[in-house]
Amino acid sequence: MDEYSRFVDWDKMDVSAQSQDTKELTCTDFHELKQLARQGYWAKNHSLRAKVYHKLISNIPCRTVTPDANVYRDIVVKIIGKRSSSSLPLPEFVDNSLIPTYCLNAEGIGAIRKIILCISNQFPDISFCPALPSVVALLLHYSKDEAECFEQVCRILACNDPSKRLIDQTFLAFESSCMTFGDLVNKYCQAAHKLMVAVSEDVLEVYSDWQRWLFGELPMAYIARVFDVFLVEGYKVLYRVALALLKFFHKVRAGQPMESDSIQQDIRAFVRDIAKSVSPERLLEKAFAIRLFSRKEIQLLQMANEKALQQKGITVKQKSSEIQNLLNYCFSKFCIVFLRQNVHLAVHAENFKSEIVSVKEMRDIWSWIPERFALCQPLLLFTTLEHGCSLSRFYSHSEGHEPTLLLIKTTAKEVCGAYLSTDWSERRRGGNKLSFFGTGECFVFRLQPEVERYEWVIIKHPELASTGSETENHTQPASSTLSSSSIPSDPSDRLSPFLAARHFNLPSKTASMFMAGSSECIIVGGGDGQALYLDADLNHGRTSHCNTFNNQPLCSESFQISILEVWGFRD
Repeated sequence: MDEYSRFVDWDKMDVSAQSQDTKELTCTDFHELKQLARQGYWAKNHSLRAKVYHKLISNIPCRTVTPDANVYRDIVVKIIGKRSSSSLPLPEFVDNSLIPTYCLNAEGIGAIRKIILCISNQFPDISFCPALPSVVALLLHYSKDEAECFEQVCRILACNDPSKRLIDQTFLAFESSCMTFGDLVNKYCQAAHKLMVAVSEDVLEVYSDWQRWLFGELPMAYIARVFDVFLVEGYKVLYRVALALLKFFHKVRAGQPMESDSIQQDIRAFVRDIAKSVSPERLLEKAFAIRLFSRKEIQLLQMANEKALQQKGITVKQKSSEIQNLLNYCFSKFCIVFLRQNVHLAVHAENFKSEIVSVKEMRDIWSWIPERFALCQPLLLFTTLEHGCSLSRFYSHSEGHEPTLLLIKTTAKEVCGAYLSTDWSERRRGGNKLSFFGTGECFVFRLQPEVERYEWVIIKHPELASTGSETENHTQPASSTLSSSSIPSDPSDRLSPFLAARHFNLPSKTASMFMAGSSECIIVGGGDGQALYLDADLNHGRTSHCNTFNNQPLCSESFQISILEVWGFRD
């Protein structure tokens, strides 16, 4: 075949899909490379793909001292000795990970373990890297020998560009990526997320598999196409493809019965057999059709999730005995070691009491909130039954807590509410004027008569976001500006939906309107054209509903409040 065929079992490869035409890649422009990668320019020529991989990987900025092929030749005999490749133990940081063979021959399969052990010797700081076996196996396809493959993998691991994330190498990074993926599913795959919540006892146990879907279960032809784009565009591509996989799974399996104890295996089996329903081209087409957050915004979310895990002391993978001891010690605090807290454990039936929602309904709400706060338990801060219908007392009990959850039951038995991302004390930044604040993680929802969540939308209306604007401008409902023209086309021209402007010193003109409060009223702007207004006496409220979105209103246009509760998040 070619000089890169040493480790390939061509009997297992689809040779008919390979083109023998001689091609070269001369472009260096990023945007052109990006288009070529997405189009599969080098996908059907084994030799060309190998040369492109070498070129892309050689351009990765690395640490000053990065192990190369010569290092491998020097250490491999000392580390491996005369042991059989098949009997070599894997290092702990890839223990229990799948070792895909990707149509490799016997020599190639044996080389995977040898290369991983040598990498372990040269990268003692790697503590958790389940994707590594897959990356090694894939790159063996496009390497002349083991040493060359070793050098390419080392360059990927040694990348020192802070803006270019490639492979997770610590448990903290991996776990926060699972939480981030859960956040993205919650936003971009709502139908699939709803199904996962319904059939799974712990939805994040399902989402923690997201890297395994890519680096383990995906067939060779698919992961190679994903890797083509990954080397050009980076980590964000992995999120895109995993979201697309979940969308396709939901489309194929939505109408079929599923059990909670098999959902993980069902998704794995679907990904393994994806060729039966989806081509590599269709998978990537679906992935890039998702209008995902910007790379910077995803990085901010990842950082926020890492911080939440660090605050909980979850930075390393625990051994089974340590897990049990940890759970026994802090069961009442949090119940997560590898995954986000199971909502059944976060909302304890024996400790939770609300006059508005049941334990099950609160668990449903908990499945919607950002992953980093789902590590916490609900804490009742304010209820009109105990504290009376006073807006000032509402503020005094709610301030100092971020985020909070607002629950309302009307005299007509309707139940609605809002997730509020920002401390209510922020309202003072506008002086005595009604000013908007908060972040795009705010959302409103309805539980009775039907369950529905209305997520945030970006609203570009600088004069309303400015604290110096006229009061009458501020009293405009947030949802009244929901039009396609009000959504900024440039991602850099809007507030990150995850963290407040004050965290990043962003100008006020980029802020969007999600929450507003004064001594006279409260306003919460939700997605899909919904907005909620509460009067100062906390006895009356009304909603704003934009028919453009063709959905049901949050509740009655004007309603009387029977009970109102505010819940905080307790560590």
